[in-house]
Amino acid sequence: MIDLGRRSTPMDGGICTYQVVVDGGACPWKLNCEGCDKFVMTGADLLYWRRKREHWFSLAERAPTDEMADWLHQQFEPTAKAIDGLERALAGLNLLEDALALDLRRPQDYFHRLWGVGFRTSDLVTVGSSKEDQ
Repeated sequence: MIDLGRRSTPMDGGICTYQVVVDGGACPWKLNCEGCDKFVMTGADLLYWRRKREHWFSLAERAPTDEMADWLHQQFEPTAKAIDGLERALAGLNLLEDALALDLRRPQDYFHRLWGVGFRTSDLVTVGSSKEDQ
């Protein structure tokens, strides 16, 4: 877990903790957030990523060929693993139900653990992969 009480900046579907970007500098990875170890996801991001997963699956279902569908699934696989890891991490903290019930159209309590605790996406991919985690 990462305490987001330190400085960070919102990104599309998560939070950037790379201080150069937080201070307004250019991202050396050209905003490839999903592949960056400085990118974290919180419980507040779960519904966003679930919608993204549904979108990718929908694209794969409508792919003109099986090869294209397989390619789309391969491209999204690391992100899908991170989403599954986020769900397991939130369940372990008893926050999964809160995250699923979150209404992003309403003002939020940014001091709640759903917003203030994040997980590196690179760590989420491995959550639940060992017998100890499960």
